[in-house]
Amino acid sequence: MATLRKSNLSLHKPSAKFPLGRVVATPGALEALQESGEDPSPYLRRHNGGDWGEVDESDRRENEVSLQNGFRILSAYKLRTDVTIWIITEADRSSTTILLPEEY
Repeated sequence: MATLRKSNLSLHKPSAKFPLGRVVATPGALEALQESGEDPSPYLRRHNGGDWGEVDESDRRENEVSLQNGFRILSAYKLRTDVTIWIITEADRSSTTILLPEEY
């Protein structure tokens, strides 16, 4: 996994709902982002701001409970190429991983 530099991510906004910790990405996610020509920053900001993307209602509710109780948080977003990426922040908020669902 590659570590993404926080200086490029501009994530310390007042709207942040939780700390992301160390942000990393799997090789598959990095390749998908490169193929789509997209930067991960907007997706990380959405995740960090409580926009969980394309998860079902059950996962949305679970994320809201996770915010209150310090559990793992999962978001899902479709890239321009129709590839889905997941962003998962660990329960202890030590790290956030960008990955493809099949890499989980």
